[in-house]
Amino acid sequence: VIRAVLDTANVLASGFAGEEVPASTPGAIVRHRRRGRFEPVVSPHIFMELGHMFAKPYYRSRRSDAQIDAAMLVLITEASFSVPTVGIYDVATHPEDDLVLATAVSAHVDYLVTGDKQVRRLEAIQGVSIVSPRHFLTLLEQEGSEG
Repeated sequence: VIRAVLDTANVLASGFAGEEVPASTPGAIVRHRRRGRFEPVVSPHIFMELGHMFAKPYYRSRRSDAQIDAAMLVLITEASFSVPTVGIYDVATHPEDDLVLATAVSAHVDYLVTGDKQVRRLEAIQGVSIVSPRHFLTLLEQEGSEG
């Protein structure tokens, strides 16, 4: 099973918001997660950041409180939690992104999926491939057609 850290704002939050939108790449990734095509890995930081994202009017206008609660519950019950044990500092342009990188490295995941072009420029870090949501979706679709 593919293990992946999904960046908070541009993949996880957008995925839950666009889960029912056929053309949404992050939404399609969340649908693949529902089918068990990959194992999401989150850290307490990512989980808390997602909660803050869902409190914003943009997400509140697209999802009901019950839908937001259900999305958070899915992460609690179905994602693997990893507390970063590796310190990564000043690699990304924002400290929050360093925490996401640290989560991916500490959890020894296969992929870090992010829409952040600055982070993607790294291409990989300590054995973790850094890919766009579109690239990750292609990988999941290929994996699904093989199995």
